[in-house]
Amino acid sequence: MGDAITDRPIKTISPPTPTEAFIAYPHGVAIHNDIDWVLVTSTVKPDMSDQGGSVTVLEANMGKVLSTHRIGSKLASAKSAPVEVVFSPNTDPPVVHITNMLKGTLWAGIWDPKSKAFAFHQIDDFGPRQQGMLLEMLYNAKGDRLYVTTAKPGFVKLYDNSDPRHPKFLKTIAAAAGAHHTVLSPDERYLFVQNSLLSLEGLSDGSITVIDLKQDKVLGSIDTLKVPGYNPNCIMLLPNHFHPGGLRANLVIQ
Repeated sequence: MGDAITDRPIKTISPPTPTEAFIAYPHGVAIHNDIDWVLVTSTVKPDMSDQGGSVTVLEANMGKVLSTHRIGSKLASAKSAPVEVVFSPNTDPPVVHITNMLKGTLWAGIWDPKSKAFAFHQIDDFGPRQQGMLLEMLYNAKGDRLYVTTAKPGFVKLYDNSDPRHPKFLKTIAAAAGAHHTVLSPDERYLFVQNSLLSLEGLSDGSITVIDLKQDKVLGSIDTLKVPGYNPNCIMLLPNHFHPGGLRANLVIQ
């Protein structure tokens, strides 16, 4: 935890006991100011030799560990490797969505104001479509559209998110191997998909796919980095163009 005003660390959050599942390999983080909670995913060890399978809930103000939840299975041996946990925009009560990389499933967590706890359930299973390695999520500004990437093979899934508790799958659009981070154009007509995951073999096409969301089809590929043999690691837009659903205007590619 840190003080955002002074830019100084405050404390390090540790598991209550050595045997607690907790956040073995922290990755995704979601914060909701109204309920003062932070959710953190346990994803994978940096060298990919071990995986997590849970989401830990913290009290944001004090950094207190409240609970840990298995996502994908209640078995301690479950290796779902949840990657991202994101609060769906404009939801009351709050709803989070979670991508499970290894199990190929999309989950939701719904906040119950009475019990002051989240209840988690599976939304979609990509296994029957033979699509795996769910990674990132992005919403439009209104919050009624959800975009989910899968790296193997590289695709973008479109959902009607009018009911965030149960997003409705609409269609799949092909990107390229390692489909990972995404951004929206200022008018939200175009979706840009960065295709590479940690330079892993078979998961690092190196291109950027451009999708026309009005026609739901691929317009082309930006190969500026791919041609000389580079793999973009992330794609984002400048901070002053941020909005709750996505990021807007000028592209930055790393």
